[in-house]
Amino acid sequence: MEQYQVINSGEERAFLVGADVRSGRPLLSLEDSLRELSLLAATAGMVVVGQTMQHMQRIDPNTFIGSGKVEEVREALSEVDARVVIFDDELSPRHLRELEKALGEEVRVLDRSALILDIFAQHARTREGALQVELAQYEYRLPRLTRQWTHLARQAGGGAARGGAAGVGLRGPGETQLEVDRRDIRRRIAKLKGELQGVRQHRSQHRQQRSRAGVPVVALVGYTNAGKSTLLHALTGADVYIADQLFATLDPLSRRVDMPNGRHVVVTDTVGFIQKLPTTLIAAFRATLEEITEASVLLHVVDTSHPNVLQQIETVEDTLAEIDVPPVPRILVWNKIDLWGDRPLPVYSGAAAYWAEVAVSAREAVGIPALLSILETTLDSYAVPMKLLLPYQRGDLISALHESATIESQQHTEDGVLMTVQLPLSLAERFKQYRV
Repeated sequence: MEQYQVINSGEERAFLVGADVRSGRPLLSLEDSLRELSLLAATAGMVVVGQTMQHMQRIDPNTFIGSGKVEEVREALSEVDARVVIFDDELSPRHLRELEKALGEEVRVLDRSALILDIFAQHARTREGALQVELAQYEYRLPRLTRQWTHLARQAGGGAARGGAAGVGLRGPGETQLEVDRRDIRRRIAKLKGELQGVRQHRSQHRQQRSRAGVPVVALVGYTNAGKSTLLHALTGADVYIADQLFATLDPLSRRVDMPNGRHVVVTDTVGFIQKLPTTLIAAFRATLEEITEASVLLHVVDTSHPNVLQQIETVEDTLAEIDVPPVPRILVWNKIDLWGDRPLPVYSGAAAYWAEVAVSAREAVGIPALLSILETTLDSYAVPMKLLLPYQRGDLISALHESATIESQQHTEDGVLMTVQLPLSLAERFKQYRV
């Protein structure tokens, strides 16, 4: 089966549709959410030429926004010469089918999830990233196999993709061909899951090696475009891809950081989050997100200058809860203070859950020493006090302690080296047999 990924082959004129359902409790206002959707469309290579909003009591079971509003959208599309409609919510398969019928064959209907998946497809630079995005796309598209599939499968063949999931919709050869396509997709999904399971095992082996070496892992998390990659560069000097756009970095990148006390940690940059992140994408990126769940400390990087910074913090916290991140220490990193100025920092109501807060400008390398000092203190405070007797022949363990633990005392005895240490929690199990 030919892999499909990219929605766009060039700039397209897009029209946005946002809906405010009174029973819902969105983090962002409808206006702010549409503004973010416009940025997503631009990131995907589209030009937004108009938008509309619908306030309603409940979601229409057929067209999401109701037949009257659909007619209004159809007329607006003609006026602004747009052939793409993007909804700010995830559409059900039924909604997608009915909207395509009502708006006409020349109009392509997308929702926020499809748009985000396309951006991920464009930005995946490694085989792992490509596998994760492809899996998320197939799982999202499977129940929505309509004529929209034709466009998505077009890239490799200059028409429908060659073989497998051909561009066949409900107006095509019929149900039999659709079922063939669905079986092909299910087989591809199973294959992708198998390959990604291998990725998970490979990552798990690396994490076990780091754990045995006693190297703490610090994970960077945050809303997309908060400046995580820039912060990784500021901390390590690593050559990382940095761009002022949504989802510029998808693939995890780990680099060593030398701490002021001579120890070192591994800092891992991870994919950014966003409100209404597709659940299929979270599931597909499980191997990547496990880097977060195994971390000793989380640095939650936020864009202080963003008008919705508090709502973005809540979105990240909700996503971390969704992937079951354990209760490790978290540091709130107020980034981009060069754009914020001398004003007092925003007040986040959940700040008490954080180990500490620090203000930095990753771009200007301001506040980095303070961040490292706070990180060092956090790692030390989250350590386990232990008294150990290590045999002389285990010089490797003694070296590991000097590199990764705080040595409070050391005494040479007949039986070995007697050491009183503050041990990182990740190392406690490894040294338990030498405890006295």
